[in-house]
Amino acid sequence: METESISTARRWSMLVIALFATTSANVFINGAAFLIPTLHKERGLDLAAAGLLSSMPSFGLVLTFIAWGYIVDRVGERIVLTLGSVLIAAAAFAAASVDSLFAVGTFLFLGGMAAASSNSASGRLVVGWFPPDQRGLVMGIRQTATPLGVGLGALVIPRLAESHGISVALLFPAVVCTVSAVVCAFGVIDPPRPPRSEASAEHLANPYRTSSVLTRIHAVSVLLVVPQGVLWTFALAWLMTDRGWSAAAAGALITATQVFGAIGRIAAGRWSDVVGSRLRPIRSIALAAAAAMGLLALTDWLNTPVSVVLMMIASVITVSDNGLAFTAIAEIAGPFWSGRALGTQNTSQHLATAAAAPLFGGLIGVAGYPVAFAVSALLPLFAIPLVPVDQDR
Repeated sequence: METESISTARRWSMLVIALFATTSANVFINGAAFLIPTLHKERGLDLAAAGLLSSMPSFGLVLTFIAWGYIVDRVGERIVLTLGSVLIAAAAFAAASVDSLFAVGTFLFLGGMAAASSNSASGRLVVGWFPPDQRGLVMGIRQTATPLGVGLGALVIPRLAESHGISVALLFPAVVCTVSAVVCAFGVIDPPRPPRSEASAEHLANPYRTSSVLTRIHAVSVLLVVPQGVLWTFALAWLMTDRGWSAAAAGALITATQVFGAIGRIAAGRWSDVVGSRLRPIRSIALAAAAAMGLLALTDWLNTPVSVVLMMIASVITVSDNGLAFTAIAEIAGPFWSGRALGTQNTSQHLATAAAAPLFGGLIGVAGYPVAFAVSALLPLFAIPLVPVDQDR
């Protein structure tokens, strides 16, 4: 009984550390978006240019997700989480120390390359320590790291940028990631796994060669992540420029939406455990995301206060599928390919997010926010028939 209690405590402590490490990385990755109002107002950048700068961490991410996934498949989670956090902190401190926006963008890009370490490693850590009937819930909790990171960044970074400038604002993710590095170095224990030498050829085989299921899940996730990225990148600027909110009020509302989004991910994960399916709930969430974004576009075009409420609802719905997709991918790929499979998932999602920021920034500049929201609503509709529910495990 005592051994079982220790094992349970260890599993949940690994979840807490994985959540903290990934949250810290997401403060850096997504925090740059909250510099957009300051870049637009004080540095004179248009939304397309500011959106491009804010997407530099995402561009860095897409270059190294698969490489970090390969490394974690080989050396384990503890080394990757610790080293990744150290490198993110170094890049953030460097970005805070320079004034040139080109140099800032360069260090944001390098920090993004380092931040790719946390997603695959923390996902493997959680899946490795928990049994299948709890993975939907705990991966949902782990996936709250993204909205929590966005929410924490929205609460702190816009205020620091507005009152003290961009350099001071960038010190916040630097400090958070430094703490994360220390926690991971001393707290992470790699999950027990059979050695590769004892694995069967079936388990070591490339899962992409035997089935299209993983590829279809990646495609669905790309289509679903664009509305999420549009809201994360431009909701703060929308509230401040189109709705006349202050930086403090807008940041507080974005933080609240991210907290609700975190709860939505947990609920979706538990839903998948109860129904015994990861993919059927994803299809339902895609339909709900299309409806929410479409209504947001309509109410914003009509200039009604209801649009703010719908922005919050859409922010919750559009993040709810992520944990389900990650859990399904880790389970289907298995312990010897899950790092690379999760790296591929992250690569495709963040490439879509990075590309969406300047593209939708330009679209907003030409046609306005309602059109951008309406275009975002179409993508989840395209995702619905691609969900491989017939191959659910």
